[in-house]
Amino acid sequence: METVVSGIRSTGNLHLGNYFGAIRNFIKMQHEHRCFFFIADLHALTTHPKADQFRQSVRNVLVEYLAAGLDPEVSTLYIQSDVPEISELYLLMNMVAYVGELERCTSFKEKIRKHPDNINAGLLTYPVLMAADIIIHKATKVPVGKDQEQHLEMARNFANRFNHLYEKDVFPEPYAYNFGNQLVKVPGLDGSGKMGKSEGEGNAIFLADSPEVIRKKVMRAVTDSGPTEPGQTKPESISNLFQLMNLVSSADTIAFFEERWNACDIRYGDMKKQLAEDMILFTHPLRERIADIQKDDDLLNRVIRQGAEKARESASKTLHEVRTVIGLNR
Repeated sequence: METVVSGIRSTGNLHLGNYFGAIRNFIKMQHEHRCFFFIADLHALTTHPKADQFRQSVRNVLVEYLAAGLDPEVSTLYIQSDVPEISELYLLMNMVAYVGELERCTSFKEKIRKHPDNINAGLLTYPVLMAADIIIHKATKVPVGKDQEQHLEMARNFANRFNHLYEKDVFPEPYAYNFGNQLVKVPGLDGSGKMGKSEGEGNAIFLADSPEVIRKKVMRAVTDSGPTEPGQTKPESISNLFQLMNLVSSADTIAFFEERWNACDIRYGDMKKQLAEDMILFTHPLRERIADIQKDDDLLNRVIRQGAEKARESASKTLHEVRTVIGLNR
């Protein structure tokens, strides 16, 4: 059984892109491997969030992952800042990370380009904290997107450098987790790209969105004037609508609108109305679970406490070994 670690963003709400992308794989994975899923609140501090909003955001993320199907009895689900061993390992791993390689990191260069007024040390050492998150549990598999592959490579470098420096094989090499199939790319409603909050609120359907909100968002989705030739290739904006329909609608519904497209007789208003209702039906049980869990403070407090205990049990063993190898334990 492999050890798997994956960080969960600590801001914003989950949308259908998250659900069909990573979450469904996480649900399956937790029954097949030793899994650690953490809410990455320390990483989010680089953006200096407001304290009250930050606390609520972390809570909302926990609620929605539980509602989506992560089982804290099967996997270890915890909040990053509840495990102080991560912060200490982060400090120690900074001693084997070099400024030059951190400055060359693609994500750091992108961040300072977009936010030149907030170039803080946390952004520079972000890959070191990410490495600490992974190697604190001696993970061998890490589910990451394309944009995180460089960070994972750096985590391997830091782990190997530590092993070489202290002549001990403390950390195994972590590699990208392969779900065994191609990840579903969920398009957004803006006519291009993938679904995501960073593209704008109207681009994504969130799991907690009310039926009224879903209808408004879908009806505003980008379309064109319609096909002019039977069977012509769909433009990206229309292809996106069909892809979304493939995720939430019945086969008969999809076939009906495909037939209408090929016959140059499609009514986008009807298609979007149907897509909205199918999305509402699909998200209904998730929305109900979110509402129920949101009200259950006892459950949430128990999950947070148990997650921290389980994560710290694993993390403390690794940190004790690291401190011994370095010579800090006396």
